[in-house]
Amino acid sequence: MNTQNIVSVSGGKDSTATLLVAIALETENLQAVFADTGNEHDQTYLYLDYLEQRTGIPITRVKADFSRRIEGKRRFIETKWREQGISEEVVLAALAVLQPTGNPFLDLCIWKGRFPSRKAQFCTMELKRDPMLEQVVMPLMGVGDMIMSWQGVRADESINRRYLPECDEVGGGLFNYRPILKWNIPAVFEAHRYMGVKPNPLYSQGMGRVGCMPCINCRKDELREIALRFPEVIDRIDHWERIVQQASKRGAATFFAGSNAKHPKGSISDMTALEVMEIASIRQAVEWSKTARGGIQYDLLSTSSDSTACASAYGLCESAWEPVNILEAV
Repeated sequence: MNTQNIVSVSGGKDSTATLLVAIALETENLQAVFADTGNEHDQTYLYLDYLEQRTGIPITRVKADFSRRIEGKRRFIETKWREQGISEEVVLAALAVLQPTGNPFLDLCIWKGRFPSRKAQFCTMELKRDPMLEQVVMPLMGVGDMIMSWQGVRADESINRRYLPECDEVGGGLFNYRPILKWNIPAVFEAHRYMGVKPNPLYSQGMGRVGCMPCINCRKDELREIALRFPEVIDRIDHWERIVQQASKRGAATFFAGSNAKHPKGSISDMTALEVMEIASIRQAVEWSKTARGGIQYDLLSTSSDSTACASAYGLCESAWEPVNILEAV
């Protein structure tokens, strides 16, 4: 029986280390897959090109498609919302934006009428797991081969991941394999160094995680760095908030509101949808990220930071870890 080895690659440190482990072990029938969420930074796309060139392993790109589900929601809104007492203004606003954009993240949020949150983190399943299963894994099942899905998961990332096994069987010849489960962060970057592969340059620019930018779970200091270095990202999320707001039955949608049950001005559960939009939009979140002492006053040191300076949370600022010029590398 042959084994098909599929490594999930996000452009982040852990998935890259997992791919490097597979290469170092001279794993046969190896392929790498990147699930494009549509909410990635351009540097990550360039880094994937660099990673392909450096390792010699092609990286298959897959995307989720929500066209049929968006069309289904259009039919539901046209036939049901008015019966539910939803105003004509809200119905027409939703129908105006319920068109596939081709961007998986935005289309997912338009379909849901909301953004993901920590308690409803449907983005990981819908944008990463499902398209990889449907477009890469499922076509390989049923042909007699064993399929090994390599995952860059580490136990110290969260309580839920702490108790995962290194390998488990999903069924139908499919297994999940987590080779770096017991690794710490220094070991992850040492794997990069050993294999002569630079980490994603975003890690030297204040990013604690690489994937969606911003992730709905990003830290306060990370959001501040994003706004300082990449203001176009904030502009994009601001634009998306307006679109998803129209697709929402409540008439409001904010990128971070679902992740924060409370706000300095009080509990958002007691506010109207429009009141939430006014105080919890991406623009307001950025202003909060610039503050100290629980949002009471501005942190003058952080707001005057040099946008070109290294701000790595992982000690990647030494000369050996200078951000790679990917365009030159490829």
